[in-house]
Amino acid sequence: MISSLPTWLSQAPEPPAPGFKAPSGEDFNIPPMFEGVPVLEYVDKPVIQLIFSVVLILAFFAIATRSAQLLPGRTQWLAEKFHVMVRDSIARDNIGPEFRKYVPYLVALFAFLLVNNLFGIIPLIQFPTLSHPGMAYALAILTWLIYNIVGIRKQGFGGYVQLMVWPPGVPGWVRIILTPIEFLSNIILRPVTLAFRLFGNMFAGHLLLLVFIFGAEYMLLIADSITLKVLSPFAAIMAIVFTGFEAFVQLIQAYIFTILTASYIGASLADEH
Repeated sequence: MISSLPTWLSQAPEPPAPGFKAPSGEDFNIPPMFEGVPVLEYVDKPVIQLIFSVVLILAFFAIATRSAQLLPGRTQWLAEKFHVMVRDSIARDNIGPEFRKYVPYLVALFAFLLVNNLFGIIPLIQFPTLSHPGMAYALAILTWLIYNIVGIRKQGFGGYVQLMVWPPGVPGWVRIILTPIEFLSNIILRPVTLAFRLFGNMFAGHLLLLVFIFGAEYMLLIADSITLKVLSPFAAIMAIVFTGFEAFVQLIQAYIFTILTASYIGASLADEH
């Protein structure tokens, strides 16, 4: 029966020729580490990294403050500088007189973001946890809850809504246009843009590194072309260059997320919009 079929149906398709497969979003779909175990079926590498980052941060600050000295050692000095930087440059400058109560959260947030971002360039890990959008949106929603709750507690519900969507000193006919825009911007879109900026930068940066790393490997070890083999060191050099650039982006994105969180809290506590 098979022999009576047309040739184009009876013959199996030829396997694709070997070649370079460009990295894509599929490279971010990491399988579970305990597949088939009901309780642990959702535990994958990013989840392990989240847990490890918390343990790492707690251990660092516990060691730094365990035996605090007037003349600090290296670990205590680093922890103090980190705390002072977040307290003065982020919390105080963006929140105002009530900044002190929010410093612990902002310190923890900045440290958590920084460690999980830097996982993307650390050997043997080499995966930025926040290149998966779920955690980025979870952190953005937490920021959204905090600045809305503190704003409502400070201003009252009506006063807070007016602060967010009713700009003072604006003609009434302009407010008809501005009020929906302010509502979308301050209430709806803030967590979306906050999360997307973080996730998008981590995703794109890691994808770019994969292109150069896998490309260098393919050019040197797999490709038959002498030209590609000669050019492979240049791809490897670009991978190293972009690794340094990615470290800078990871630091900046952690800082931006934290400073925007402080800015939103400060705007919610302000007497005027």
